[in-house]
Amino acid sequence: MAALLETKNLGISFGGLHAVEDFNLTLQKGDLYGLIGPNGAGKTTVFNLLTGVYKPTTGTFFLDGKELKGKKPADISQEGIARTFQNIRLFKNLSVIDNVKVGLHNQMKYSTAVGIFRLLGYFKTEKLMNEKAMELLSVFELDENSDTLASNLPYGKQRKLEMARAVATNPKLLLLDEPAAGMNPNETKELMDTIRLVRDKFDLTVLVIEHDMNLVAGICENIMVLNFGTELAKGKTDEVLKNPEVIKAYLGN
Repeated sequence: MAALLETKNLGISFGGLHAVEDFNLTLQKGDLYGLIGPNGAGKTTVFNLLTGVYKPTTGTFFLDGKELKGKKPADISQEGIARTFQNIRLFKNLSVIDNVKVGLHNQMKYSTAVGIFRLLGYFKTEKLMNEKAMELLSVFELDENSDTLASNLPYGKQRKLEMARAVATNPKLLLLDEPAAGMNPNETKELMDTIRLVRDKFDLTVLVIEHDMNLVAGICENIMVLNFGTELAKGKTDEVLKNPEVIKAYLGN
């Protein structure tokens, strides 16, 4: 089976510091994969490389066989990689539905003139965007909050909204950066169900950075552990979590 995502010796250095080195990962379509490691291990740096925020110093990566090294973030998004962030980045002064409609921008297009003069194509496209946004909000159980300002949502729902906006870009690969950060156990359990639902309903491949080991063990079939920017272990989740080197990296002894 052809890989959806393949990285080859991907790495980046800042001055003399190797933040990520020889990162090699292959994800098949439909995988729900975990990327874990101690703070400062290079996990978010990997996401920044895969989304074009950083340019690799070494190596390259492919999505569906197409090399994306050196592409701009907008181009990589268009190719099918979407992400969320450790610290929620919503348009907090926009409504919930407008946040999702931002994610639909690469699918719904009309000319500047059509937008300025509010021609027929404008209203048709806006209607389609509203309908699609509401469908997505329904999946994330946010449809009743569609007109609420994003800043007024409870924390857990803000996390869901950020995920909904990412899914709105119609990705092939969804990168979730610590989606359970700041959540209580009930919210985390609900999030786990949501991630599974999104993976299955939208036929996505999901790569998750997470420190909550209950979430990792509960939804990730396979994981990779990073430590000081390099691979420490990877494989089946239950086996990797029992690895003495992994335990040592987390506990520091």
